[in-house]
Order: sequence, then C-alpha cells, then structure tokens
Amino acid sequence: MTGIAVLVATLVAGVVAGVVMRHRNGRPRSERKERAPVTGDDLGAELGERATLVQFSTAFCQPCRATRRILGEVAAMVPGVRHVEIDAEARLDLVRRFDVLRTPTVLVLDGSGDIVTRASGQPRKADVIAALGAAVDRPSHRSSQPSDKV
Repeated sequence: MTGIAVLVATLVAGVVAGVVMRHRNGRPRSERKERAPVTGDDLGAELGERATLVQFSTAFCQPCRATRRILGEVAAMVPGVRHVEIDAEARLDLVRRFDVLRTPTVLVLDGSGDIVTRASGQPRKADVIAALGAAVDRPSHRSSQPSDKV
C-alpha cells in the first residue's frame, strides 16, 4: 500500500511540475536582479539605438531556429532595434553572467543596455512585441546624460 501512495505522489508531483514548466515556457518575465548595463563590447556586437533582443542559442537547439526567425522579424519591424544572437557554448562567460539555464533564452535590453525582460524557451511573437514595447517606452540612461552643449 505504501508503494502505491509513493507512486501516486510521484506522478502528481511530476504532472504539476510539467504543467508549471509548460506555462512558463517562452513567457517573458521582468528581470529581478540589478545588473550593470550590457554594452556592445560585452556582446561583441553593437546594441540597438532603442532596444536590443539578445538570443542565447546552441547548435543543436531546434526551437532556437524559430526564435531566430521571430526575433529577426520583430527587430525589422521597429526602427532602432537590433537582434543579436549569442552562441551559448562559445560564450560561457555570458551564460554564467546572465544565468542562462537553457536555450533559447531571450533578453530584451532597453536603449541603455538594461535588461527589461527575459524569456526561457521559444517566445511567442506577440509576447516579444509586448516586451519590446516596454523596453522602447522606458527612459534611456544614455539620453538622460548631461550634454556638453550650453
């Protein structure tokens, strides 16, 4: 009888964990950690003027291909937005720095390089557009710096 109870408890725990993971897959969530702004030197590519979509991928990742297409389309729709793809296997320093646990992982940066949202798993296009809207509407630290003009 104890064996059946353990089996049922294990199955219930597995189903609950699966449902939670499926619900969170690809959904953007706000960044909770305060981090130093990301620069073009960090990524090895120029940041977008208004926002940057950073994608961590690996060669064997099937959802990364679809994510690449989605992010490329969204970046092409909005002026001043760039899509930068990072090979997670080649850039383990960035994987550790940004706590990337799986691919694809997408970071949405505002114009000043601050992480606004992140998504693990393949995001939906509508979610990327919404996250990008929040990043673009955010005041940029770059534009708020004092000017030399008098």
